[in-house]
Amino acid sequence: MTAGMGRVRRRVRVLGALAAAASWSALFVGGAQPAAADAQSKQWYLAAMQADDMWKVTTGEGIKVAVVDTGVNPSTPSLQGQVLKGVDVTGASGDETDDYRGHGTTMAELIAGTGKGGGLKGLAPGAEIIPVRMSDVGFMAKRNTVIGDMSKAIRAAADSDARIINVSMGSDFFLREGREAVKYAQSKGKLVMASVGNEGHERNWQQYPAAYPEVVGVASADRDGEVSFYSQHAGTVDVASPGSDVPGWCDNTFKSYCGGDGGTSSASAIASASAALVWSLHPDWTANQVLNVLFDTAARDWEDDERSEYLGHGLIRPSMNILKGKGDPGAPDVSPLTKEKTTDAAESSDPSASTSASPQPAKNGAEGDKAAAVKESDSSEDGTPLGLILGLAAAVAVIGGVAYTVVRRRKTA
Repeated sequence: MTAGMGRVRRRVRVLGALAAAASWSALFVGGAQPAAADAQSKQWYLAAMQADDMWKVTTGEGIKVAVVDTGVNPSTPSLQGQVLKGVDVTGASGDETDDYRGHGTTMAELIAGTGKGGGLKGLAPGAEIIPVRMSDVGFMAKRNTVIGDMSKAIRAAADSDARIINVSMGSDFFLREGREAVKYAQSKGKLVMASVGNEGHERNWQQYPAAYPEVVGVASADRDGEVSFYSQHAGTVDVASPGSDVPGWCDNTFKSYCGGDGGTSSASAIASASAALVWSLHPDWTANQVLNVLFDTAARDWEDDERSEYLGHGLIRPSMNILKGKGDPGAPDVSPLTKEKTTDAAESSDPSASTSASPQPAKNGAEGDKAAAVKESDSSEDGTPLGLILGLAAAVAVIGGVAYTVVRRRKTA
């Protein structure tokens, strides 16, 4: 953030005029913060999302989530017994359990951590993690290569037993093999969630895989309804999820957690955990139906046939389905993202499922190749391809549907 913007606060009216009645802030009612002096005491969103009440119904049991990231350390107290055999696509020494950054382990804990030993408690602590280790830009630099392995990682995740694929990483580039990888995942019935990125205050370029039409792009919310103007919103946001002020492992030594902004990385992980809870409760639903319910029940104060540039369909609220039974699953074989039929979706066993999806607007840029191909040949000014970026900054959201507020961004080292 520049000095001139240091304390500047901007207020921008969101679509519509309603506030708390239609927003995520309503979920704070009766939600006391935990008193324990550990990492969980900083997980403010667990109370806000009514996690304790949801866990009485489902904890995400029976659902496996692939974490495409820097690796997942299965030995942290919160992840012991939660991590299954995974895949390493880096070609480097070590395997998928060697987290070279600490980032992937944080995402795994936010999804399925048990909270043992004072560690992070996942929103879906009954789910299981399948780690898929890939290279980030720093890891590639150490190996003197600029060739990313995102596409290979997504394909490996699609071939696993995971129903949900979380990608809290991103690249500036549209790649045909990347698009084909997410299409392949969709054909296998997977739900792919990805962080939208945190450079909106600079170039605000689309980030992939979040920008692919078949992927759910996730923005990040804070506890007070404040948002960061630098969070990416280049037509790729499908839903918003908690991300600001979410703790995580400081580094790959796994000695302590650090505060600060989890940003769109954490937001994507928490959105994936939300999907795991809903899918666990409705195991016969397809990925399309799970996603349609998450969109249908998202907090927003605008019409269902409109989408916010910053919030997409609104703020994710799995409790609306889990505790109140709300949300229309729609057609099992129609994607809420593209409005197109998917090739694999089995018929839902739920007799109440409608034969046509509820009226959700298609994802921005869902025209597909025409929109996505804009970035296909992008490079930096010196011609060097721009590397993969971890989504670790604060991001975009609203709680209360009233205003956006600029907050300070914490840069990673």
